[in-house]
Amino acid sequence: MVIWLKDNESIVRWFQVLLQHFRNAVVMLTCEICSEEIMLEEDMKTHILLSHLENDVHCPLCSLSGVSCDELAFHISIAHPESCSQPQSSPHTSSGVPCTTITSFTDGKEPQAASGCSTERDAAPFGSHSVSFPPQECNHAISMPSEVVLTSEVNPATSSTPESPHPEQDVTGVPKQIAAKQKPLSSPKNERFSCPMCALVFSSSLILQEHVELHLQDHHPARQDEALECPLCPVVCIDSASLQQHVELHLDSGAGSSESDETLAWRLQQEMEKKRKVEESRLEREEFKKLQRQFGLDGSGGYRSQMERTMARDVARGVLAPAEYHCKRVELLESLASGVDDGRTRTQGVMAALYEYYQIECRECVHVWLSADTDHYCSSTGDKGWGCGYRNFQMLLSSLLRIEMYAPSFPDKVVPSIPHVQGLIEEAWRAGLDPQGASHFNHRLQGTRAWIGATEIYVLLTSLGFSGRIIDFHQPTGSGGTHPQLFEWVREYFNQSRWISKLTPRLIQTSLPPLYLQHQGHSRSIVGLEQRKNGSLCLLILDPGISSSDTRKLMSSDTMAVAMRQVRKLPGSLKHLQYQVVAVEGMLSNDEREIHILNSRILCAEKIP
Repeated sequence: MVIWLKDNESIVRWFQVLLQHFRNAVVMLTCEICSEEIMLEEDMKTHILLSHLENDVHCPLCSLSGVSCDELAFHISIAHPESCSQPQSSPHTSSGVPCTTITSFTDGKEPQAASGCSTERDAAPFGSHSVSFPPQECNHAISMPSEVVLTSEVNPATSSTPESPHPEQDVTGVPKQIAAKQKPLSSPKNERFSCPMCALVFSSSLILQEHVELHLQDHHPARQDEALECPLCPVVCIDSASLQQHVELHLDSGAGSSESDETLAWRLQQEMEKKRKVEESRLEREEFKKLQRQFGLDGSGGYRSQMERTMARDVARGVLAPAEYHCKRVELLESLASGVDDGRTRTQGVMAALYEYYQIECRECVHVWLSADTDHYCSSTGDKGWGCGYRNFQMLLSSLLRIEMYAPSFPDKVVPSIPHVQGLIEEAWRAGLDPQGASHFNHRLQGTRAWIGATEIYVLLTSLGFSGRIIDFHQPTGSGGTHPQLFEWVREYFNQSRWISKLTPRLIQTSLPPLYLQHQGHSRSIVGLEQRKNGSLCLLILDPGISSSDTRKLMSSDTMAVAMRQVRKLPGSLKHLQYQVVAVEGMLSNDEREIHILNSRILCAEKIP
C-alpha cells in the first residue's frame, strides 16, 4: 500500500497516528515484586537483577525481609491473600483474566521463558499491519535466574464463600496459586521431567518412570538363579516379589483367626523338628560309618584278605617275587585251615633274657618281679593296625601253656591263629556270654578287622574254663594324669607268696601269667615290675607293636640296654584317661562256669578307686 503526502502537515499527522498505533501495540511489563512498569524485557531482567536479586528482598506489604524471591512470592500468596484477590491497577491486565508469570532456570544457559505467550513484537515485525493480540489477553513472560515462580491474580467478582469451594481452589480449600507453588504449572507440551538419579530430562512421566525402574534394576538385580524358600511352608519362589506375595497370602489367610495362627505355628514347629531329626539321623549314620571303618566293621575283609592284598602289592612293587608270593599264599591257606598260628611273628626266650639281665645289671632296683615264661607275638601284614588284642591273647596263652596249673586245658599245646581266635569268641557268644558285646559286633568277627578289648578277652578265657577278673582304673589317681594305684595293684599281684618259685633278695621269678593291659586304641602285656631304691615303680611291658627284630635285641648283651627302653614304662609314660587289666586267677568248674555265663549278661568290672 502506497500513501502520498502532499504537505508537511499531513506528514506530521501521519507520524502521530503511527506513533499512537505503536504505543497501543506495545505491551508494558510489570514487575511482580514492586509493580514497576518496564517496556523492554531486557530492561526487566536488569531491573530484577539490580533491584531485587542483588539487594535485600523484602515484602512490600509487611516487614518481612532477607528471603529469596520464591519465598517472598509464597509468603505473599499465603500471608496476604487479599492482595492477590484484588485486580492490578495496571492498564495492561484484564480484570477478568488472571495475569500469570512463569519463569524457569536452566543450568548453564541464560534464563528462558517457560510460557508459550509472546508479545506483538515477537509476533510480527515493526510496521506490519497484521493484527496483534490485545495486551490483556496474553501472559507476560519474564525470565528470572531462579526456580519456577507462579503468582496469580484472582478476580474478586468470581470469589466464593468458604462454605462453597472457589473454582480457583482445590477440594481441600487451598488456593490454587498455593498448590501451584508446591507443584509448578507449565504447558503440557513443554513440561520436562528430570531423573532423580542422573542428569537426563524427559518430556513424559511414563518415560521417566521406565527410566527410573531401569536404575532400580541395575542397583538391585534380581537373582533368578537363587531359590527363595517360604519361611512358613516348603514352597520355593523364584524371586523376592513372588515370595512376598506368597507370604502375604499366608498372613491374609491367618488374619483374624487365632486358631489358624496356632495351627500354623504348630505346623512350623513340626517341620523344624522333622528337619532336625533328619539332620541328626544323617550325622549319626556318618559317624557310625566312620566308627565302622575305624574298628574294622565296614566289611572290607579280615586277616586273609588283608594278607593277600599286602602280598599282591609287594609283588607289584617288585619287593616280592611271584613265586614267593604263591608259596606264602599256600602257607597262609594251610595255617587258616589248621587254625594254628604259623609262628612267623613269635619271639621265644624273652623272659629268660630279662632274668639274666637283672641278675647282672640294674643294681639300683630293690626288687624285680617277673611273670612266667612268655613268648612275644608282634603284628603281621595280615593284622597290622587292628590285631593287637589277638596278639596279646596269644602272649597270655603261650604263658598259660607253660604253667602246670593251666597246661592240662590245652593238650595240643598250640597257639591258635587270629581267625581261629575270632571263631572261639563267636562260640563264646553263642554260649550266652556277654550278649551286649556280641550285639555290638553283630555276633560276627571272622572275616572282619574288628578290634577287641578287655571284655572279649574275659569272654574268651571264661569259655575256655579260666577264672578271670577285669579291673578298671577308670580315672587318674596321681598328679599329671598318672595312675599310681595301677602300679600298686600290679605289685600286689606279683607279690603273692604262693606263686613265687624262685626267691632272691632282689630278683623274684613267679609262676604267674602276664596281665592283659587295655587302654584307648591299644593293648599290651605286663610281664614284670621293678621297685627301685627311691620307692618308684616301673612296669615291664611287651608290646605287639614292636617288631620281632627289635624284640630279639633283648637276647644280645650289646643291644640289651637299648632294647630295655621299650620294655620299661614309668608312671609318667602311662597317662591315658582309663586303663583296664585282665588277670587270670585259676580254673573254673562247670558250675562256676555257668555262673560266670549268667553274670556276664550284665558284665561289670571292678573299679579302682
